[in-house]
Amino acid sequence: MTAVYQQHGAIAVITLNNPPVNGLGHATRSGVVEGVNRALNDEAIKAIVITGGGKAFSGGADIKEFNSPKALQEPSLHTVIRVVEESTKPVVAAIHSVAMGGGLELALGCNYRVASPGAQIALPEVKLGILPGAGGTQRLPRVIGLEAALNMIVSGTPVLSEKLAGTKLFDQMIEGDLLQGALAFAEKVAAIRPLPKVRDMKIKHVNAEGYLQFARNTVRAVAGPFPAPLKCVEAIAAAFGKKFEDGLKVERDLFLELVQTTESKALRHAFFGERAASKILDVPADTPQREIKSAAVIGAGTMGGGIAMNFANAGIPVKILEMKQEALDKGLATIRKNYENSMKKGKLTQEKFDQRVGLISGTLSYEEIGQADIVIEAVFEDMGVKETVFKQLDAVMKPGAILASNTSTLDVDQIASFTKRPQDVIGMHFFSPANVMKLLEIVRGAKTGKDVLATTLALAKKIKKTGVVSGVCDGFIGNRMIEQYIRQAGFLLEEGCLPEQVDKAIEKLGFAMGPFRMSDLAGNDIGWYIRKRRYIDKPEVTYSKVADLLCEMGRYGQKTSGGWYDYKAGDRKAYSSAIVNDMIVAHSATLGIERRTISDQEIVERLLYSLVNEGAHILEEGIAMRASDIDMVYLTGYGFPLFRGGPMFYADTVGLSNVLMAMQRYAKGRHGDAWKPAPLLSKLAAEGASFN
Repeated sequence: MTAVYQQHGAIAVITLNNPPVNGLGHATRSGVVEGVNRALNDEAIKAIVITGGGKAFSGGADIKEFNSPKALQEPSLHTVIRVVEESTKPVVAAIHSVAMGGGLELALGCNYRVASPGAQIALPEVKLGILPGAGGTQRLPRVIGLEAALNMIVSGTPVLSEKLAGTKLFDQMIEGDLLQGALAFAEKVAAIRPLPKVRDMKIKHVNAEGYLQFARNTVRAVAGPFPAPLKCVEAIAAAFGKKFEDGLKVERDLFLELVQTTESKALRHAFFGERAASKILDVPADTPQREIKSAAVIGAGTMGGGIAMNFANAGIPVKILEMKQEALDKGLATIRKNYENSMKKGKLTQEKFDQRVGLISGTLSYEEIGQADIVIEAVFEDMGVKETVFKQLDAVMKPGAILASNTSTLDVDQIASFTKRPQDVIGMHFFSPANVMKLLEIVRGAKTGKDVLATTLALAKKIKKTGVVSGVCDGFIGNRMIEQYIRQAGFLLEEGCLPEQVDKAIEKLGFAMGPFRMSDLAGNDIGWYIRKRRYIDKPEVTYSKVADLLCEMGRYGQKTSGGWYDYKAGDRKAYSSAIVNDMIVAHSATLGIERRTISDQEIVERLLYSLVNEGAHILEEGIAMRASDIDMVYLTGYGFPLFRGGPMFYADTVGLSNVLMAMQRYAKGRHGDAWKPAPLLSKLAAEGASFN
């Protein structure tokens, strides 16, 4: 049963029972309505308490029912709240742990609310590109005031229950046993009439119109491409300026309008995509996991230090191995400085600083890391170097230790073959800076144990990463796709663009950084190193030579104060480079190419559709399990705009037939071989289907 009815003397208790967060699915909603009606029909019952079983009052809508007919099936949440609100016997919400979204809206429909300290109270719908659709924008301002409600709803940020203790949201804070306290409170109010209703309360504010206009201006300035925050303000304004039922209608209309926006669909896609990424078809949820109580990292460079910080941040002791004391000291000093900077910005307390720094130690000896539960190598991206490291790890690591490689392109199966325990080897591709970037590409080798994969996915969550599983191929999901994107960027330079135009076109679409600014940040020498390997391994694949010429000039990016752009000391701003632009134009002439004017639309299509086409190949080959996994890689690791949902989702919104037509058009130009459509893309386009 998803809603349990019990009688405690003259008080009926309805306990939401839909783990893990008592989502308000259809069965739970029906159970609440049945429970209220049962209590109303029992003369012995004087009051009703609604509470949540387990670890939450209610987290809101049941995500298992999102986008399904059950989500709208009667009784809807609106109906449940109306039944509760129209009850002729007092209804008390007893809140603990979590009351969010529809859960909080249900509580606001009750006559009274009591709460335990430490409960997280929120209306987080804005984070899904929508607004509270069951009266939240109308009722919350009536109990906590216009300004506090607007801040909560527009930000979606949880507030601890004790911080709202002095408002009309809570009639009593209960220390100790919540149910016993709620029963005592219900006994006390059982005979009080008329029953108080939030809908009847007035919103008081000395200058509501002025404040709402200020809020509109402020929210408009910071909401960027997302429409939901401003619509939240409009719904809240209706709570102040209109009758309650009219305000509810405004809220409902705005909710339905937002649900249809691409931005909301993209946010919901990302929400579900993140949850789906951790589910592996042949690795059941109950797969045994290995215990990770200690970690080791090989290499104290930028990447190794960042990886170590992730473990320390999660309370896991980590030892960093280096070959030379100087390199080890430098790496540990950089970690310390990173934590000091966080402390200066107020993001870290002295206590946390001491704790995290204390969890990180260094060594020059492989023997000293042998007892770690997991070891991650973060050494130079060269198979020979990896072979040396993994043979040594195989010799010293205890049985059952997980051996992980931070490789970004190399064959994890080959790396595993350097050991006598390939079942313990896995790829853990962190993104730089590793202590900041959310993405962790988890590369599953042919012999990687299911328990190792399950453990690594759980570990990703513990260190606050979005873990996405990839099969083994050159570049895995992210870098394999970005190579095609970078190829097109190079061809665009040969044909008529300059770096600034390409970057501005894609940044206008919402990208954090265009391909040339991104390359300057990462280091152009890295791409050069990979291309040199490609010229040998894949001579049939064509590349623009412009990037090679740039590297031959010693322009590796920000680290050399010059790449595609010029940089000034202490200034990361990219300045247009006359030397580079002249070199690009001269190179076009050398190739006999007459430069042409290229539209921003062509730039965007060529960059993004090259990603999409390679993504379709990756899906076909089973390297990625689902299109949303590819989108999660790009949303969390490559600066793809969240409101566009990732490359595969973006292609769906454009229409796959339109993507295919554009590709066929570009196939008639130079380097047309790069536009051969993936069979999956052609198939889906012909069927009028989509990736997601």
